[in-house]
Amino acid sequence: MIENIFIILILMILLGISGSYLYKSKKNGNKCVGCPYAKECKEKASDKHL
Repeated sequence: MIENIFIILILMILLGISGSYLYKSKKNGNKCVGCPYAKECKEKASDKHL
């Protein structure tokens, strides 16, 4: 029982951290989060870099 609560707590913390990272990146103007060319890119957000 306690193990399940501990696992759920860890997953919630990880989701919160990743959500805050995505929020901050989008707020800073990154169109494609995780793309190395995110700040330099002049393309649309739907275009992919190969």
